[in-house]
Amino acid sequence: MAKRSLKACEAGITKAKSAFQRKGWTQEYLAAEVGLSTRQSIWKFFTGRPIDRHVFVDICFHLELDWEEIADLPPISPPSSETASSDRELSIEALVSTLRSQLVEPIQATCGTLQSSLDMTQPLLLDRIYTHVNILPHLSHQRWLEVSDLQQTQAGSNRVGFSQNANETVSGMEAVSRSDKLAILGKPGAGKTTFLQHIAIECSRGQYRADCIPVFIQLRGFAVRARDERDFSLVPAIVRQWTQLNIECAKVESLLQHGKILLLLDGLDEVPESEKDDIILAIDRFAKDYYKNQIIITSRLADRPYRFRGFTYIEIADFSQSQIESFARKWFTASSVDSPEDGIETAETFLEKLQKKENQPIRELVVTPILLSLVCSVFQEREMFPTKRSKLYQAGLDILLDRWDNARGIQRDVAYRKLSRADKIKLLGQIAIVTFENGNYFFEKSEILQIISDYLLAFTDANPDPETLWLDSEAVLKSIQLQHGLLVERARDIYSFSHLTFQEYLSARRIIGSPTSEALELASCKLATHTSEPRWQEVILLAASMLPQADFLLLEMKRNVDAIVEKYDRLQMWLVSLARKANTLQSLEKSHYKPAAVRGFYFTLFGDRDLNLATSIDVELSRDLCPDLSLDLTLARAFNTSISLVENPNIQEILALIFALDLERTFPLADAMKDAIAQLKSQLPDLETGKEALRVWWQTQGSSWVAQFRAVIVEYRQIGRDWQWSATERRILQQYYDANQFLVDCLNSDAHTSASAREEIESTLLLPPESISTQPLPPDRSLAEISRARS
Repeated sequence: MAKRSLKACEAGITKAKSAFQRKGWTQEYLAAEVGLSTRQSIWKFFTGRPIDRHVFVDICFHLELDWEEIADLPPISPPSSETASSDRELSIEALVSTLRSQLVEPIQATCGTLQSSLDMTQPLLLDRIYTHVNILPHLSHQRWLEVSDLQQTQAGSNRVGFSQNANETVSGMEAVSRSDKLAILGKPGAGKTTFLQHIAIECSRGQYRADCIPVFIQLRGFAVRARDERDFSLVPAIVRQWTQLNIECAKVESLLQHGKILLLLDGLDEVPESEKDDIILAIDRFAKDYYKNQIIITSRLADRPYRFRGFTYIEIADFSQSQIESFARKWFTASSVDSPEDGIETAETFLEKLQKKENQPIRELVVTPILLSLVCSVFQEREMFPTKRSKLYQAGLDILLDRWDNARGIQRDVAYRKLSRADKIKLLGQIAIVTFENGNYFFEKSEILQIISDYLLAFTDANPDPETLWLDSEAVLKSIQLQHGLLVERARDIYSFSHLTFQEYLSARRIIGSPTSEALELASCKLATHTSEPRWQEVILLAASMLPQADFLLLEMKRNVDAIVEKYDRLQMWLVSLARKANTLQSLEKSHYKPAAVRGFYFTLFGDRDLNLATSIDVELSRDLCPDLSLDLTLARAFNTSISLVENPNIQEILALIFALDLERTFPLADAMKDAIAQLKSQLPDLETGKEALRVWWQTQGSSWVAQFRAVIVEYRQIGRDWQWSATERRILQQYYDANQFLVDCLNSDAHTSASAREEIESTLLLPPESISTQPLPPDRSLAEISRARS
């Protein structure tokens, strides 16, 4: 066997150094030209030390030298078969080295920019925007699971998430390096083409398969030319790519026979149906005839299930949080050419706002590059997400329905081409609302087919024959998967929408699309019954924002919110107490806030809730509290501290309580209340008694002291009554609070609401029915006990 390394002879070193000086390069520059990560091999070359044969030949090529003249070769002897084989191998290596260096620029021109990026006025360079992809080692739709298996993964969550488990993924380049025959599948806009372009560039630079030459072929264009020329062989297509290099067909054949081609075939799903069989056969033949070469094919997940012999099938995973962050930073920096610093700043603002609770539906949307690009583009204009989120979701739907294919000139042969665009959206809306109303995020194939069949019968001239109708419905479902990726097969014959956001948006659109005003009112009434159900809230918000007038829906929601406490007299009495307290402050002109906001303030004062409801009703409450509200808030916090001290006494909270009770320095207290507070403070043990004594006091006498504290704030501030709620009452109160918070959020959203409707809703928030508003409150049990104890 010929040696796998070469070294330069003395004369060759002299000649090489002269050529190197003429070039004016550094050793680091030459190393980069050859595709080396360090200059170690360059240094060895110029010092006459052995280096890899193909690196030696590549260095000579870049220095425009004949490697045979530079190399320290043994004396010529009669050729043997082994020597001839070695020479042929060396010749192939030289040819690969030469071609790779000549194809760097053509590959960069072909693969160096992203495909037509929607809403961008200039191309984005791949190197600046590319984010490494992850790969699922299995195809999700081939798993044998039940609907219950998928639903269990969502147990305990108000919003279902459809992203894959990041722990199951491997890096894209690692997955590619494991197999010489690979089919990469993914949803529309998942980044399949971009990944293939990245592989081509990495190969041309010697970072991946440095012993091969990358050939990138878009199958859509190849199919058209092959059809016109009636020749579907892939070899002529490879030769055509190198026309400008004048490479003889014999050399191409030699490269193929030696396995020196990395064949990258993009977009099998984009090939017209009329040519698909011929293309598949051509790929199969090429893989068989030139089995030494690596072949990578990309296609959409829902393309018809053809199995190439010997190929491994993998799937591009959704973006993880870290990939979303990486992509966003690169996108904003690349699109801010004049000021990269501004782009970085915008990216950080984008990521910060994306993490806010109210933007969770948007976070669920941006797990694919195409939709993340859209959201970045929308955000860039005003550095904020649209107030009317339905517009953003509509833009995302437009991209998946047709804009993405149209931007690349793809016309798919679809089974439901007779349906107009409006009909397609109505059909998707019907699937969305039926499954959502049934509480199904995952659904059987038969369930979808039944919905499609019913729609085709009702709104098209479909053949009513059951078997024909069922086959037509299956074709429509497959087209929805392939074209839009809006429906995804999560396991065998089990589907879901690609994003919960689209299921919610389409459901809301279907509801407001009721054909008559009467039907719209009925649909709104039905929708309002779900006001207190967390999973319906995004649908309600979207419906309210899309209605030309949302008064009827919001008033119906208010009636449903009030009905939550309708059957609970004690809860309504408690609401009466909140109203009386708020009215007292208003009548004394001690509060300039909206009465409903003051009621919301006292609703949360002694619970585990924050002040979000009150501040949502009146933002002034978040800026400054009037003295009376500030006093009551201080007392409530001190009281809650005292309760925790009974359960777990510690010196920090004891000090906090003492400071909190020093009220007279901050608030103008009535003499009677001042005396009552002073009496309470006098009963507290001296801090100098030590930690153990303090602990014993709070454990033995703390409960009695807390009861006296409660009696004082009930008597002098009319707050803190001990209602001793049952578990059911606590649950209903929380439901009532959450429903009111959501109703206020809808009022504060971009829904079109008249001033009169807003006033009617706000003025009656957190108020019980008029029939019980004058009933006397029951005596406070703890207060009565303290009174008896004092007497």
